[in-house]
Amino acid sequence: MLIRILGAAAGGGFPQWNCNGRNSAAVRAGKPGFRARTQCSLALSANGSDWVLLNASPDLRQQINETPALGARADGPLRNSPIKAVVVTGADVDFIAGLLNLRELQPFSIYGSSRVLETLAANSIFNVLDASVVARRTLAFGTPTPIEGAGRDTGIVVEAFPVPGKIALYLESGASNDNYGSREGDAIGLKVTEAATGKHFFFVPGCAVVDDELAQRLKGAPLVFFDGTLYTDDEMIRQGLMQKTGQRMGHISISGPQGSIAAFEPLNVARKVYVHINNSNPVLDDNSPERRAAEAAGWEVGTDGMEIHL
Repeated sequence: MLIRILGAAAGGGFPQWNCNGRNSAAVRAGKPGFRARTQCSLALSANGSDWVLLNASPDLRQQINETPALGARADGPLRNSPIKAVVVTGADVDFIAGLLNLRELQPFSIYGSSRVLETLAANSIFNVLDASVVARRTLAFGTPTPIEGAGRDTGIVVEAFPVPGKIALYLESGASNDNYGSREGDAIGLKVTEAATGKHFFFVPGCAVVDDELAQRLKGAPLVFFDGTLYTDDEMIRQGLMQKTGQRMGHISISGPQGSIAAFEPLNVARKVYVHINNSNPVLDDNSPERRAAEAAGWEVGTDGMEIHL
């Protein structure tokens, strides 16, 4: 199975279009040690020809154009695509907006929790993905689901599971103080398996805390792509970018006693890669002490175009 990071940044990308924070300013100026990143999405293939996307970021058109394997085949019909399915892990804009790039009556399948599919159904703009052409399929929790699309079995099996998280920002009612209206299925993780070999990895791009259930699930995993949004819970407040903590946004921090470095330390995960990294996060600086601390703990900081053969 070939896995490619199409985008490793959190919502807004890196640099964010309207951000003049120190990291965004540095990458825009071409400062050494800073690399631009598009918004978070993975692409994977078991056979090299049929591809499955994990989340569809607003940058998807750019990501496809920068990844020849995802473009229309020169020897194919006038309209063709190797993308056979998209699996979405939440209804956040940075997870679903890229679906609109996949209109044009191209057959593929969308997989998501019932909660997320209900959100798509309630927003008429997604009707550009004609349901008679683009199938919408519910991922039942704890059930391995073969991923199919456009009449093809991709050879990929996905098992979805709920993770601690938060409802998408635009769905917040403002009336609840219980994690801001989050319900089971607002944030999910994925166990992704190559059917032919049984090789697998986990994808958890949004997570508020590594609770006991999630820790047991990830223990001993060969590969995990995990939420790297913020290094410290209050970094956006301290940098003057936003008056929200990571916990308020439904994201665990990398550092601290409750952070992901500490949470993963006893789990014996063979390879750990941060994705969904916010533009405020100092690990985006290749030369920062925070980057060195993450790497010393065995973590990699994801970059666009990174490929892993599993």
